[in-house]
Amino acid sequence: MARYTGPVCRLCRREGVKLYLKGERCYSDKCAIDRRTYPPGQHGQRRIKLTEYGMQLREKQKARRSYGVLEGQFRNYFKKADRQSGVTGENLLKLLERRLDNVVYRLGFADSRAQARQLVLHNHFTLNGNKANIASMQVKVGDVIKLKDKSKKSPIINQLVENLGQKTPPVWLELDTNNLSGKVVKLPNRDEIDLPIQEQLIIELYSR
Repeated sequence: MARYTGPVCRLCRREGVKLYLKGERCYSDKCAIDRRTYPPGQHGQRRIKLTEYGMQLREKQKARRSYGVLEGQFRNYFKKADRQSGVTGENLLKLLERRLDNVVYRLGFADSRAQARQLVLHNHFTLNGNKANIASMQVKVGDVIKLKDKSKKSPIINQLVENLGQKTPPVWLELDTNNLSGKVVKLPNRDEIDLPIQEQLIIELYSR
């Protein structure tokens, strides 16, 4: 399966905001964007005035990299969001939020979306009691995501479980720390998605 394998701190620096791609490191003084606030590369410290297209592109890249999806996947999400009723930009973010790997991250079972994706791909979770090892699976209201009992033997997962509950899940998710599970109680609203993304710029980009 194709995925980005380069240094993720460069992505945050390129977009100029924290995308929280490295988990706990992003909250520490080791965060790359705090130490070097300019974009990566030999021309990174030059002042460049973005065009209208440049601002739209940067916003799309920011959203795509935050959720860890490739260009083709992101465009497919946009097409699906455009076919749905309602505001296309909000539909797009809601579809991305409902990815299984994002839900695992939002519940606190992983320190980053990349780690959540890996845990899902390695078959550590069930969805409504069934096998769930596809990171892009879309959850719906009433779905229950549960950590498998045999996965608790892993030292890494044990460490994550110990920290479970330290971060408050969004209101559209319900965490059960006793059963190590989470439930989708409703679909997310735009004001419950805390990413600094101007989705209207993404719509303008794809409408060119």
